[in-house]
Amino acid sequence: MTDHPMTHGSPITSWIWVGALLVAALLYGAGVLAQPRGKRWPAGRVACWYAGLIVAGIALIGPVAERAHMDFTWHMVAHLSLGMLAPIGLVLGAPITLALRALPQKQGRRLAWLLATPPAQTLAHPVTASVLNMGGLTSLYITGLYGAMHEHRALFLAVHVHILLAGYLFTAAFIGIDHMRHRPSWMTRAVVLILALGVHATLAKWLYAHPPGGVPPHQAEVASQLMYYGGDVIDLVLIALFCRQWYVAARPRGAATARPLY
Repeated sequence: MTDHPMTHGSPITSWIWVGALLVAALLYGAGVLAQPRGKRWPAGRVACWYAGLIVAGIALIGPVAERAHMDFTWHMVAHLSLGMLAPIGLVLGAPITLALRALPQKQGRRLAWLLATPPAQTLAHPVTASVLNMGGLTSLYITGLYGAMHEHRALFLAVHVHILLAGYLFTAAFIGIDHMRHRPSWMTRAVVLILALGVHATLAKWLYAHPPGGVPPHQAEVASQLMYYGGDVIDLVLIALFCRQWYVAARPRGAATARPLY
């Protein structure tokens, strides 16, 4: 993969990511400090949120991000970190619940109303989230989008924002602990999750034989294997969290509640 001077090592791009992550960190911290008197925000959720931001930062800034511009294997490391691993931490940080508890009553009601609107509910649905996530990845790798994003900074930023946000929506649709109205049944979510993970695995196999234009075959082979097996490891974490939540939710009332992991 050739070097792309417009995005590779660009201070502007790096500072944009630093600014965005810093804002997310500060807003979350402000929410924790603004909790109602007598209520404490769980430390596990704080740890999850900042761990998610750190993983996202590693994918967007520094050595991994630098190498990802020139080497498809490192690009895949960044993809797994930004689109799959970081969202798990961010979702378990329960930022929406934090905002609803920290905001003044009037603003909190507006946010709750917004989250209950049909467009917001549609975005949060497992099927929609899966289409946005897997569809975005498929478009990135089987069209000319992967090469084009290295030539245009705005497109490069948009693709990475989509990867993170789509990954967040996807993860939240299955293991989100923020309250959501009309959440689909556990069985429905389980079926959609299995299908979505199957699409991800199939795409990894496709990349092995059909790499994006300009990607050397040996990089494509290593990257596709990393996507397949590395994705499986992260998927196992997601499945374990999903099954545990399902198990706890299905326990009879009055039974001892399992100790939260976050």
